[in-house]
Amino acid sequence: MKLLKKSTLAIATCMTLVLSAGSFAAQNVESDVEKQSYSMGASIGNYLSSQIYNQTELGAQINVQLVIDGVIDALKNEQKMSDEDVLTYLNDRSELLNLLSSQKMQQIALESKKASDAFLVENKAKDGVKVTGSGLQYEVIKMGEGKKPNPEDVVTVKYKGTLVDGTVFDETTDPVRFALLTAIAGWEEGLRLMPEGSTFRFAIPSELAYGKDGAGDIPGDTALIFEVELVKSEAPSENAKGMGLTGMGMNGMMGSH
Repeated sequence: MKLLKKSTLAIATCMTLVLSAGSFAAQNVESDVEKQSYSMGASIGNYLSSQIYNQTELGAQINVQLVIDGVIDALKNEQKMSDEDVLTYLNDRSELLNLLSSQKMQQIALESKKASDAFLVENKAKDGVKVTGSGLQYEVIKMGEGKKPNPEDVVTVKYKGTLVDGTVFDETTDPVRFALLTAIAGWEEGLRLMPEGSTFRFAIPSELAYGKDGAGDIPGDTALIFEVELVKSEAPSENAKGMGLTGMGMNGMMGSH
């Protein structure tokens, strides 16, 4: 079988498995033992399929037929390589995948930085957008009349977070409550500009968000856009400790304090 990549993989894998296991297709799986046995094989197959797909997405080549041959040979106790050799080649494979993953993440971060820089340049030129000394950009959508948060306060907010291409990566359905000191730098600075009852839109440079490392699905060197409503700000208390983390994603705003 040829070395396979990406979209070709799914079709080829399915065809290979159908041809290899065709003799089993006509068998009825009825008893609990048969169903349990089949489930074991299906679980292994699903795991291998996921591994193969993820590796080819990184640009790694793989011979699917030999993967299947290796599974069958191992089941028959007819392995053609020693356990030591298998471990050596798997370690080599792991090093390759780590390298490819690092290269891919660097490329994604490079593209994200380019898009983020272009967005920030364009955004700061818009009417109504103000820029602080740190580089935080903000726009007042609605100015409230309440008090502004102190650095140590606990705040209650609603928000929506997007990437510069408009992709939504985090959004509240109900107000969330958390200590302001636990948020990323852009949020700490931005929320302190907002009286209670306000809604602002922030464009946060990566330096005030997650920097070169990124976080989760957020690539490195990525600017983040938030529309935030400050519902309430209150002084910290015993009841406020730990608030804002339980049951919430908070993917784009929680810092690493």
